[in-house]
Amino acid sequence: MSGWIGIGDIRTKLEREWTQGKLLTARLRNEDICPKRLILKQPKRNEWTEKWDAAKAWVDKLVEAEKKNPFTIELQEVNHRQLGRNAFPHAILFQTDESLFTFIGKVSAVRNFDALCCQILVDFPEIRPWLEKRPLVVLQYQKEWPRLLAVLKYLKSHPRPGLYLRQLGIPEVDTKFIEQHKRLLSELLDLVLPQEMIDTSAKGAKGFTQRYGFLPKPIQVRFRILDADHYIAGMSDLQIPVSEFLNLHLDIDRVFITENEINGLAFPDVTRSIIIFGMGFGLDRLVHIQWLEGKKIYYWGDIDTHGYVMLDQLRSYFPQTSSFLMDRETLMAHQSLWGQESNPTRRSLNHLNPTFAIRDHVDV
Repeated sequence: MSGWIGIGDIRTKLEREWTQGKLLTARLRNEDICPKRLILKQPKRNEWTEKWDAAKAWVDKLVEAEKKNPFTIELQEVNHRQLGRNAFPHAILFQTDESLFTFIGKVSAVRNFDALCCQILVDFPEIRPWLEKRPLVVLQYQKEWPRLLAVLKYLKSHPRPGLYLRQLGIPEVDTKFIEQHKRLLSELLDLVLPQEMIDTSAKGAKGFTQRYGFLPKPIQVRFRILDADHYIAGMSDLQIPVSEFLNLHLDIDRVFITENEINGLAFPDVTRSIIIFGMGFGLDRLVHIQWLEGKKIYYWGDIDTHGYVMLDQLRSYFPQTSSFLMDRETLMAHQSLWGQESNPTRRSLNHLNPTFAIRDHVDV
C-alpha cells in the first residue's frame, strides 16, 4: 500500500511508546495523554486514481476497524479534480486514556501501576522521580513490592543496622530476598535514606553491605600445616578470618602459596612449613600479615597470564617470594598439556606476554 498507515502501524507506534515508558510516565505526572490524535499517511492525490482499488481497500479496512476498536476516524474533505469532493481518513483519534490502553491491551497493567504507585507514595513520596523514570520496572516487580517496601521501611527506621544481611528479622521477607534484589534496593535506598547514612565509596552489588551499613562476611584464609609437630590442637587444615590469621605466629620457616585448592590439598608434608591455598586473585588479603615478612615464601601458580600476574602481585607485598614449577623447564616438559589461553587477564604486567597455558597442574 505504498507506505500508507494502517491500524497495525498505529498499534505498533503506541506499543513503542508504552515500551519506552512514556505513557505511564505521563500518567503519573498527571499529564494529558488523551485526546490523542495520530495522523495517517494516506494516498497521494494521484494514487487515488492510479491505485484506486488499493486505496479503497485501505479506507474500507480503517472503517471496519473503527467498528471494532475504541477510536474514531477523523475525515478530511478533499476536492479531487477527477473524483470530486470526498471525505478521506485523515487521523485516528483516541478520546480517553481508557480507550487508548484498551486498544493496546494494557488496561489491567495500568490499573496495577496506579495501585502500586499509590501504595508506594503513601510512605515514600521521595521515590516519585524514580517511579516516573522507571515505570515498567514498577510493573516488572509487581509481586515483590510488599517485601521491597518492608525492607525500605525497616532500613529507614534502622539505618546502618550493623547486622548481617541474613540476620534481619523483617516479617514476610525471607533471608535471601535482599541478596537477590540488591540492585533494585540500591536505587531505592539511595532515595529513601539520609545521605549521611550511605557510604558512597562502596558501589555495585559487591559494595551493598558496606554502602548501607551491614556487616561483611569475614574474609577467610585457608591453610594447611605441613609439619605434624606444629599442628594446632591436633588440627592441620584450617580456615580462619584474616583478622585472626594476622595474629597467628607459627614457629615455621617456609610458607608455600598456591593458586588452586586441589594443589594445596594434595601438597606433601614439609618440615616447619605451611601452605596457603585457593586464593586466586585474593592475595591482597595477605598484605598486612607482618609475620610473613620474615618467612621464606614460595608461590606455585598456573603457567598462564593469571598465574604470573598473581606472582607479581605477591612479590609486591613480599619481595622475597620465589616461584616453583612455573619455569621454562616445567613448561617444556609438559607440551602435551599446552593449550591456548582463552581469556588472558587484563591486569597490567608489562614485562609478560605469554600466549600459552598449561591446562592441568603438575603434581608435586
